[in-house]
Amino acid sequence: MTSTHTLSLPRRSRLTRATLQSLGLSLALTLGGLALPMAGAHAAASQQKVQAPGWYRLMVGSAEVTALSDGTVDLPVDQLLHAPKAKVAQGLKKNFLATPLETSVNGFLINTGSRLILVDTGAGSLFGPTLGRLAAQIVAAGYQPDQVDDIVITHMHPDHVGGLVADGKRVFPNATVHADQADKDFWLSKANLEAAPAANKGFFQGAMASLTPYDDAGKLKTFSGNGEVLPGLRTLATHGHTPGHNVYVLESEGKRLVLIGDLIHVASVQLESPEVTIGFDADAGQARKERLRLFKQLAADGSLVAVSHFPFPGVGRLRASGKGFAWVPLNYSSQVK
Repeated sequence: MTSTHTLSLPRRSRLTRATLQSLGLSLALTLGGLALPMAGAHAAASQQKVQAPGWYRLMVGSAEVTALSDGTVDLPVDQLLHAPKAKVAQGLKKNFLATPLETSVNGFLINTGSRLILVDTGAGSLFGPTLGRLAAQIVAAGYQPDQVDDIVITHMHPDHVGGLVADGKRVFPNATVHADQADKDFWLSKANLEAAPAANKGFFQGAMASLTPYDDAGKLKTFSGNGEVLPGLRTLATHGHTPGHNVYVLESEGKRLVLIGDLIHVASVQLESPEVTIGFDADAGQARKERLRLFKQLAADGSLVAVSHFPFPGVGRLRASGKGFAWVPLNYSSQVK
């Protein structure tokens, strides 16, 4: 005995398979008890939930600069900033943000054509799983860690030097590290480590673990004051955030990029109110003074600026705005220029 199943539509209906498909409807024909899905139907695609490789490239004169993301870290900025909580909350809300604030940690790779120079190295393993990606980003950007000739350190906090080592070994075996003598004297001092409050000992231990392998290998060189640390790259002492915090100025063919390290951390609060300091500052008053001094200069001359803790890639310009400043991010370009 055979059974024939047919799909019956009212005689006046002109709903064809093509019509239903064009309306995004799913039609199944039942033949012999078997449901056959319409051609073209498929399961929903899985969400990937990962970002693209964290690097962005631009030219400064003839020098190629690659911004590198070490990742992000949540910071309780309402507790860290030296300002009333209401003021911090207001600044965050105006920028559609909240605390803890997801904060970028950025490094910068400079290819001058003759040397490959890395400015800061990220946190390595010193901050946990959301940071420590800088070396991998160097590879994603087309370079290898052993190609780096020089590393210049803005200061020796763990999120700037932790990436120097992995499992006690130098990540950049052919690089010479350059840092301010004042930071070396402070952070690599065992006497200072022993005298430090328990909450701060990790900063000293992180610096020692990161810099000592280079120092032992004769690969740590220090400088004092302003001057040319490498061809085309000048140091500018901005002590305060740490005893030896420095800004670096890259100049090539009349173009300039000023890499300001940790002169500022929280754009949504400290740009409008640059007098606000943060708990990470060793000398808050001096850090405030250096920020105001340099920001006024940068806003006046329009120099390109690279910031360690602004949202990646952290490159743009400052302009004066009221009693503070405004940040103008670099316009995205699909070309390296």
